[in-house]
Amino acid sequence: MKLLAVAVAGRGLLDPTEPVFRADDEALLRGSAAFETLPVYSGQPFELERHLARLRASLPTLGLPPLDEGAAESLVATIVDEIGGDFVLRLYRTDASFVATAAPIPLGIEEQRERGLRMHVVETGLPAALVVGAKATSYALALAALRDAERNGRDDALFVADGIVLEAPTSNIWWRRGDVLSTPTTGPGVLPGVTRAVAWELAQDAGLAVREDRFPLTELAGADEAFTTSSVREVMPVISVDDATIGDGRPGPVAARLQEALRVRSRR
Repeated sequence: MKLLAVAVAGRGLLDPTEPVFRADDEALLRGSAAFETLPVYSGQPFELERHLARLRASLPTLGLPPLDEGAAESLVATIVDEIGGDFVLRLYRTDASFVATAAPIPLGIEEQRERGLRMHVVETGLPAALVVGAKATSYALALAALRDAERNGRDDALFVADGIVLEAPTSNIWWRRGDVLSTPTTGPGVLPGVTRAVAWELAQDAGLAVREDRFPLTELAGADEAFTTSSVREVMPVISVDDATIGDGRPGPVAARLQEALRVRSRR
């Protein structure tokens, strides 16, 4: 991934190829950094307040120092003023540094949205409740699950614990039966995604019922349609889970409606 810009609190903009994390930073040794990823459209960070609220909430869970008042907003403004336009913004808080980066929006997302994701089930244990809600950089399991999905000829992974649907490595999962949308409740194994919250609001605005619970995989397999939500890929249709085809095997209409509504909100 080629970075467009890098800014560090207290140092300002730096050469994107210059190292910014200290060798003794616990983030490098133990993956203990908190981070957030969000899109910027036409120079406007989407749902910045929600992302910053989750970042600040992650810090005490991970044993990281709080941010100074206004530090996050200032660092974001530095990056946005430098780049403008559309890009992916990431914020990293470690024990020693607070860093923001800008990267291009990945290619191929719209083509993937047109055909839909094929997901691969990865059985996993339920994560400890001690880290519930914290978004940390310790992504070893997520990356291993994605590689496992690719080895099985699929696009993404789906974490399942004792037959209960959790989430994907970098997104929340949803499905529809009739006019009712379902998504796993947040808690151990399910991060409270910002785009998940936005999709919930948009679904209710569209007159759809939304429910959350601990659901068995059979619920998802028998759905009329399914999709994931995340900050970068937004609303992404799912057309199969392992060998089970979802609905008619094509991206569903509600996913398309929510994606359009999300784009309208993000460009507002």
